[in-house]
Amino acid sequence: MPELRRGLITQKWVIIAPERAMRPSDYRTDGDEALRQPLENCPFCPGHEHMTPPEVYRVSDGKNGWRVRVVPNKYAALTSYPELGRAGVAGFFDRMNGVGAHEVVIETPDHDKELPDLTEDHLKVVVDVYALRLRELMKNGWHRYVLLFKNHGSRAGASLAHPHAQIIATPVVPGDVRARLHVAKDYYDRKERCVFCDMLLQELHEGQRVVAEVDGYVILAPYDSRFPFEIHIYPRYHAHDFTAMNEEQRRGLARVLRQALGALKALLGDPPYNFVLQTAPNPVPRPGKPGYWATLQYDYHWHIEVIPRLTRVAGFEWGTGFYINPMPPEDAARYLREALEQG
Repeated sequence: MPELRRGLITQKWVIIAPERAMRPSDYRTDGDEALRQPLENCPFCPGHEHMTPPEVYRVSDGKNGWRVRVVPNKYAALTSYPELGRAGVAGFFDRMNGVGAHEVVIETPDHDKELPDLTEDHLKVVVDVYALRLRELMKNGWHRYVLLFKNHGSRAGASLAHPHAQIIATPVVPGDVRARLHVAKDYYDRKERCVFCDMLLQELHEGQRVVAEVDGYVILAPYDSRFPFEIHIYPRYHAHDFTAMNEEQRRGLARVLRQALGALKALLGDPPYNFVLQTAPNPVPRPGKPGYWATLQYDYHWHIEVIPRLTRVAGFEWGTGFYINPMPPEDAARYLREALEQG
């Protein structure tokens, strides 16, 4: 029987409709023809560095090549301006200049290797670069929020097959992020505990939706999963800022990413997915707002959301804001645990 669920963090309803569920094998996708391209046309492959804007960062391979490159996005959504240009329009609209930054992290020189295919050492370098670039972009006080995300597969929004992630810095904190921050702050105000830590304790106690606990991280199929096989990765320790991880914590994240994405790949072939980092906004002081996000270190908890794009968002979802998920997260977690055990 279907049921409606609402989680504590997003405060949004989802419909879990198990009678519409399919077997994991029915979701398998083993390639993406839409992204097939001759390697000589790939701007992210070695030898084609002239096809991208000048890089802003690189990790050398110790020879004449590279392991990871960071370049500005050629078609940037936001870019630098000399001023924010805040203004009202017709008395009740708002506008400002498209201030921000848009970078591409080219995660490997190998065109055909995705994150779970990389060695632990190489993936650790990728995580290091993620953190370094977020930290660098937060030095700009106009960058109120910095989002790291990855689109894998054309159905997830990718236009190039070569493994890469993107980072966009925005001059405002996005509404969905702001809503989560307020939920976390309100919970801490009432209980003096982190809502995410409390949720993790409960999930670990129940165990139904826990996929694995690895090196200080928890892989979880959330109670209010929006999509089949959606998983979240949380540090088991309390931490609000992704960029503040130490060396061993970044290595642990590299291990857990390999396991989580490897389990999805083993179970579902090569599914399109979005990978989104939810971390604290830039804590730069706000003029006239001395208490703005002042309690982040106590009440927020960074995490990564991995969302396989196995179903489509259609009219009902757009009209209501409800998602219909045919795969109960308890079943998804069980299937993924089995995939990890077999791997």
